[in-house]
Amino acid sequence: MSDLYVSWEEYHHLIEKLAVKVYESQWQFNQIICLAKGGLRVGDILSRLFDQPLAILSTSSYGGVGNRVRGSVTFSRDLSMTTANLGSHILLVDDLVDSGVTLKRTLTWLDRKYGFYIEEVRTAVLWYKDCSVIKPDYYVDYLADNPWIHQPFEPYEDMTPEELLAKWAASPSS
Repeated sequence: MSDLYVSWEEYHHLIEKLAVKVYESQWQFNQIICLAKGGLRVGDILSRLFDQPLAILSTSSYGGVGNRVRGSVTFSRDLSMTTANLGSHILLVDDLVDSGVTLKRTLTWLDRKYGFYIEEVRTAVLWYKDCSVIKPDYYVDYLADNPWIHQPFEPYEDMTPEELLAKWAASPSS
């Protein structure tokens, strides 16, 4: 498996490119749902750009050393949202679709829990890997070689608060 390293600047550029793709499609949606943790930043920025409410669905499927071991998908009990009801046209966002299992199971989860409200769901991610069992409606980069993506926030997964304190204590500008 190859590696893809992404800087903060590249990461934000990809989110902007995703926003442009969604905008150019002229599809009208009235709710964004992001999958946390990976989709939080994507959902936040898209929510601000499109001025649409953001709901958060916490999911977990990776663990182990370096968060590289794929396990079963776990969902939070409910969505966290600030609107009384869920919108009817949902843009479901995440950072990437790897195996596609989480995205596919999320669509089923949403239908079972909120299907009464939902007329249409479209999916949007930054990276779409070839090994995925589902193709997102919107994506920025198609990755035929299925690399492991090193995102800019990844260092925080292996850092403790004590190490962060030591880093800042040693910095001359702290």
